Amino acid sequence: MNKHQVEGRADQVKGKVKEATGKLTGNESLKQEGRADQAAGKTQATYGDIKEDVKDSIKKGADKL
Repeated sequence: MNKHQVEGRADQVKGKVKEATGKLTGNESLKQEGRADQAAGKTQATYGDIKEDVKDSIKKGADKL
């Protein structure tokens, strides 16, 4: 795992907590902020996943040589 994957997944969890807190307290702004954090976290985690896949593909290609 790389830092983008870890940070992205942490942001997703943080966003879920914010969204749930916003729902419980009736705070629409906090709920929307949580959704935004989740989306940003998913984007960052996906970037990290792709980066890791590329690294693995390059390594596999180099191993064949």
